[in-house]
Amino acid sequence: MNVANLQLEGLIMAVASINKVLVSKGLLSADEIDGALRKTEASLTGEERAYEDLTPSYRDAVCFPIRLLQLANAMEPAGELPAFSALTRMVAQTKGHYNDQM
Repeated sequence: MNVANLQLEGLIMAVASINKVLVSKGLLSADEIDGALRKTEASLTGEERAYEDLTPSYRDAVCFPIRLLQLANAMEPAGELPAFSALTRMVAQTKGHYNDQM
């Protein structure tokens, strides 16, 4: 495995943990975090972006960290975060199609 992939895995899980702390301390709500993540994904996949020329698998790669953070954010606030591998499986199971794939 590429070392950069491991670094990204660690970074994504660190952000997920920080998000849980922000929610548990009442600094942000899970809905506010979800809204920010959805806005980010929309800006990355919107028509005005250059990403429309990317293949669906490349678009999935760009959106993967956002989708994983959304799933982690939706987990029970007091509960443990699932392992990275479990979250990646959930991302794969919940991803939809892009408009140009229908």
